[in-house]
Amino acid sequence: MATITNPILPGFNPDPSICRVGDDYYIATSTFEWYPGVQIHHSKDLADWELVSRPLSRASQLDMRGDPDSCGVWAPDITHDGERFWLVYTDVKRKDGSFKDAHNYIVTAESIEGPWSDPIYVNSSGFDPSLFHDDDGRKWFVNMMWDHRTRPLKFAGIALQEFDPKAGKLVGPRTNIYQGTDLKLVEGPHIYKRNGWYYLLTAEGGTAYDHACTFARSRTIDGQYETHPDKHVLTSKDAPFAAIQRAGHGDLVETPDGKTYLVHLGGRPTTQERRCVLGRETSIQEAYWGEDDWLYVKNGPVPSLKVEVPGTRDDSKYWAEQRYTFENGLPKDFQWLRTPETERIFTTEGGKLRLFGRESIGSWFEQALVARRQTHFSYDAETVIDFSPTDERQFAGLTAYYSRYNFFYLTVTAHSDGQRELLIMSSEISWPDGNLNFPAEPVQIPNQGKVKLALQIRGKSLQFFYALEGQDLQPIGPVLDASILSDECGGHQAHGSFTGAFVGVAASDLNGTALNADFDYFTYRPQRHESDRYEI
Repeated sequence: MATITNPILPGFNPDPSICRVGDDYYIATSTFEWYPGVQIHHSKDLADWELVSRPLSRASQLDMRGDPDSCGVWAPDITHDGERFWLVYTDVKRKDGSFKDAHNYIVTAESIEGPWSDPIYVNSSGFDPSLFHDDDGRKWFVNMMWDHRTRPLKFAGIALQEFDPKAGKLVGPRTNIYQGTDLKLVEGPHIYKRNGWYYLLTAEGGTAYDHACTFARSRTIDGQYETHPDKHVLTSKDAPFAAIQRAGHGDLVETPDGKTYLVHLGGRPTTQERRCVLGRETSIQEAYWGEDDWLYVKNGPVPSLKVEVPGTRDDSKYWAEQRYTFENGLPKDFQWLRTPETERIFTTEGGKLRLFGRESIGSWFEQALVARRQTHFSYDAETVIDFSPTDERQFAGLTAYYSRYNFFYLTVTAHSDGQRELLIMSSEISWPDGNLNFPAEPVQIPNQGKVKLALQIRGKSLQFFYALEGQDLQPIGPVLDASILSDECGGHQAHGSFTGAFVGVAASDLNGTALNADFDYFTYRPQRHESDRYEI
C-alpha cells in the first residue's frame, strides 16, 4: 500500500465508472463533444493509470455533428458480466431549455481494446444510464428520468427496467425506484448487491459546488429504496475550503482482497473566483462497510486529497515534457470535435499534422481543431505552422480552448489586401452572443515561411509568443486571463458546462476552399509554479 495524491485522472475526466476483471481495473469517463467517444483507462493497482481505449470511434456508433457544447457523450457505464464488457452511454443532442434529447445506447466487446459492437438503442427517457448484472442472470437498466413539465421535478427519479440481451431491448414494467433526497437533482445511478441488499449509488445536487454521492438500499431490486442514515457518503458542499470541490457522481469497486474504493469526480478550484480550469477530474477514496451494512467513506464525507491504494505511482511521468510528432499517426493524447469523418479535417500522411480549413472555431458541425487536455495548472505549449492564407477568412494557429464561447487563439491569417499577419482572437464569457475580442493589434509577417507559435500558462495568466524562422520567441499581445477556460465560465456556468481546458491547433477556411495548414510537431511542457495549489 502507498499514499497517492488525488486526482488519479487529472484534467477533464468526469463521471467515472469503474469495473474490475481479475487483476485489471478499468475506468470509463465522459468525453462530451470530443471525438472519439468515452475514455477508458486501465490500471493494475489503482495508482498508475493508462489510456487504453476510446471505443466509440466510427459513425455507426457516434456522430455528434450539431451537438451543442457540453452535449454529446455523457456518463458512460462500464461493466463485465463474466463473458464480455458492456458499455452504456448517452448521446445528448439538446440540453438547454425544458427538453433533453438524450439517447441511450449499449455497445459490447470481448476485449477492452475492441472491436466494439454497433450500438443497441435503448431509450431516451433521461440520461446517466447504467447496467446491472444480477446473480440470477437477469440484466437491469437504470437511468435518471427527465420531466420537461417539472411536475413536480425535472429530475424525476431513477427508472429501473429489465434489459433482454437476446432481444436487444427493454422488457417488462418500468419502475421509478428512487426520487432522491431534499438535495434534489438525482442522477448517475449504479446498482450493487451485497449481503442480500440491493444498493443504489446516485449523484445529487447538480455537478457544481453542491454535488454529492447519495446512497440507498432495498431488499428487492425494484425498491422502494431507503436512504443512507447520513444521506450523502461523499460531498464537499459543506466544506468550501476542501482541496477537492464539486465531489460526486461515483462508482464502487472491490479489490481482490476485499477492500472497497469509491471513484468520483471532483474539481480543484485555483483562483479566488473558484474556477476549475482542469475541469472535473477523477479521484479515488477508500471506503468500508459498517456493521449496519451501510457503506462509509474513510475520513468522509469530505473527499481526501491523500489516499492509500494498493499500488504506487511514478509522478515523474506526469511531469515529463511531451513532444508529439506525427510519423505514426495522431498521438493518443489528442482528440477532435464531433465528427467521425476525420479525413475531412486532418491527415498525418507525410509525418506532419495537416489540418484542412473548414468552419470557424467554435462550430458545432465541422471544424478542424485537434487538441489535448490541459492536465497541469501551469504549462508551455509550442508548435510550428506552415500556412499561406490569402485573406481574413483563412486563419490557423495555436489555441487554448474550452468551448465556442471561451477560447484564446493565436492565428496566422491575412488582411483583405493579402498581407499575412498574426492576429489574436478571443472569446471571453461572451455567451450567448459569441462575439470575438481582439486583445492586440495584428503583427505583419512575411507572406512566406514557417512561424513558431507558443503559449505560456502560469496559473491564471496566459501569454502568447511567436518567432519567425531563425529568430527567438517574443511575446505578442497582453497577458490574458486563462481562468475563463473553465466550467464556471463556459457559457452556461458550472451547472451547464461540463468539459475542461484543451490546448491544440486549429484551421478555418471560410472561403470554402479547405486551405491546409501544416504543423511540424506539438510540445506540451508541464511547469511547477508557486500559484498552483493542490498540484500532484
